[in-house]
Amino acid sequence: MFRDRSLLIAEIPHLRRYARALCRDPDTADDLVQRCLERALKKFHLWQTDRRLRPWLFTIMYNLHVDMIRETRFSGKTVGLGEVPELSQPARQEDHVNLTRVLAAIDALPREQRDVLVLVGVRELSYADAAKVLSIPLGTLMSRLNRGRERLRQTLGMEKKTAVLRKVK
Repeated sequence: MFRDRSLLIAEIPHLRRYARALCRDPDTADDLVQRCLERALKKFHLWQTDRRLRPWLFTIMYNLHVDMIRETRFSGKTVGLGEVPELSQPARQEDHVNLTRVLAAIDALPREQRDVLVLVGVRELSYADAAKVLSIPLGTLMSRLNRGRERLRQTLGMEKKTAVLRKVK
């Protein structure tokens, strides 16, 4: 069935060098050599004995290389498993649900507490600036802010953080 396999085996080092020159990647070059040898074995009956074997094999390899480039262009670049970037992201549904709960709890606050909480907590205004915006005394702002935060904690089922007092000698 096959003429002389030893002729093909003798050409393998030359095929490897040529494949590395074409691919510039050892793994891809090895794949290319294997595909070339498979094709050469299938088509060995087409090789003309009066011609040299190496140019015939190089032609097969070059055509396979062009085919691989075309495949890569249409299917995307092939990368090793260690080179794949992390594509997954943590689930964000729980964050969305929590945000919806917080916004609903803020909307349920009385208007004066909600306004103070939004200016200080969301818009990050200082107490004095928020008091000026609302045209209320600073003490009133701080009182409304405290009551709004407490009601928000109760609505969301959160415990109030208590400051730990230390005894200083």
